[in-house]
Amino acid sequence: MSQVFEGYERQYCELSVNLSRKCSSASPLPAGEQKQQKVSEIKAALDDADVLIRKMDLEARSLQPSAKAMMLAKLREYKSDLNKLKREFKRISSPNADQASREELLESGMANVHPASADQGERMAMSMERLNQSSDKIMESRRTVLETEELGVSILQDLQQQRETLLHSHKKLYGVDDAIDKSKKVLTAMSRRMSRNKWIVGSVVGVLIVAIIFILSYKLSHH
Repeated sequence: MSQVFEGYERQYCELSVNLSRKCSSASPLPAGEQKQQKVSEIKAALDDADVLIRKMDLEARSLQPSAKAMMLAKLREYKSDLNKLKREFKRISSPNADQASREELLESGMANVHPASADQGERMAMSMERLNQSSDKIMESRRTVLETEELGVSILQDLQQQRETLLHSHKKLYGVDDAIDKSKKVLTAMSRRMSRNKWIVGSVVGVLIVAIIFILSYKLSHH
């Protein structure tokens, strides 16, 4: 579900509850400055509710088809709720609202609940239920975000450990390279020494052979 839609939904539910309360409190008031002030507040709140409905409509239509259908279904319920509030506002702001309210009260008796108030109570209960559901969804989304953040931190820590391991291995490889270079130098030096020793041994052997030949020739020439 779109978090933007959920935000608008939560705002509308809160506004709907407040509108129901204001309508309930304004309905029994006699005509006068106090009632006119209540009516003005309700009118402004209804305008805000209209804006939220339009925002939810635009957001819902921008979603994928799978989520779009569910959002539009919820939106129809909110539009129906808002229309009821508008009808209640029209009844309260009507010039004959006071007389109609008195007649209804006289007909039903003081002990009976006013039908409009019962209807408002029902709307308030529905709005509160929706508000609670919206709050639960927001809390669930927050928990998901927190869990995702914790998972991200864990992954970053693992990556940091792997990076340190790779750096340590890299240093070891440098050490191995240095050891190999030193070994090469030692082997090269040994090879050079062996080459020099071969030349020395060859020279000595050559001199001995020449001396032996000379001695043999000398002996043969005197016999």
